[in-house]
Amino acid sequence: MKLSFLVLSMGISFVSFSQPKLITQAIVNTTTTVIAPEDEEVQNLQNSGQGGGMNFRNFMDGETKSVTYLKNNLTKTVMKSDMGRSTIIRNDSLKLTTTLIEMMGNKTGFYVTDEEQAQLRKRADSMMQGRRKKDSSANITREMPQRPSEVPVEISYTNETRKIAGYTCKKAWVITTRLLGVKDSVAAWYSPEIKLQHVTSTGGLSGFGNMGSVSGLDKIDGFVMAYEMSMRRNRKMMVEVTKIDLQKDIADKEFDIPKDFEVKPMKDMQNMFGGQGGFQMRRGNQ
Repeated sequence: MKLSFLVLSMGISFVSFSQPKLITQAIVNTTTTVIAPEDEEVQNLQNSGQGGGMNFRNFMDGETKSVTYLKNNLTKTVMKSDMGRSTIIRNDSLKLTTTLIEMMGNKTGFYVTDEEQAQLRKRADSMMQGRRKKDSSANITREMPQRPSEVPVEISYTNETRKIAGYTCKKAWVITTRLLGVKDSVAAWYSPEIKLQHVTSTGGLSGFGNMGSVSGLDKIDGFVMAYEMSMRRNRKMMVEVTKIDLQKDIADKEFDIPKDFEVKPMKDMQNMFGGQGGFQMRRGNQ
């Protein structure tokens, strides 16, 4: 009886030990590299910005450095690239995301609640369906994009390991199944030692609060340190953490909105984004 109890206790201790430690304060440096196909026509890229509004068609092409600050329910990600600098502040308590953009000497920004984002997505989906119905040449079998929460996800773990930013990481395949049974796979490396509160991964599109993410990364049992995925128009995105600091104290003022930015509600920013009614970014192969 005592032996059985001892074995059971050891089993429980092992399970507890193997669980990732939840981190509530951290500073994470990440590099994102988006590689465009070599045969892409430059003329098409130049013309893609015509018609008014800001052109995000080739957003994040090249290398983007980002730093993510996490403190309890607050997250801030600062991204720097050849296009400029953007800062995304996420307040999980208020379900509010604020985006600040520094570009060509202008400092502007917008904020949006999770509820407003859901409404904007619903409106965008409705407009897309309406356009497709009017287009008689559209292939009726063409699948509609799915939201990350709607996509069935399977995690396939492997025994492969790799050292990233001082952590021994394991490899997993994130397999998503879209409409018509089409499957997409993303190779991800994760640390089974830690998990960051409210932060599934850094780099890529993850800094945009609820507006950008890769389906399924949140289901991995650990913190995602690197991943590689295919994007629209034959692009490839590679994301990798370069440094994690769990010791440095983060002041509350780190998450304050600078006074020299003109910040408005997202609904007032239609002209900035070409009159589309919102900040639209596509994920993966959608």
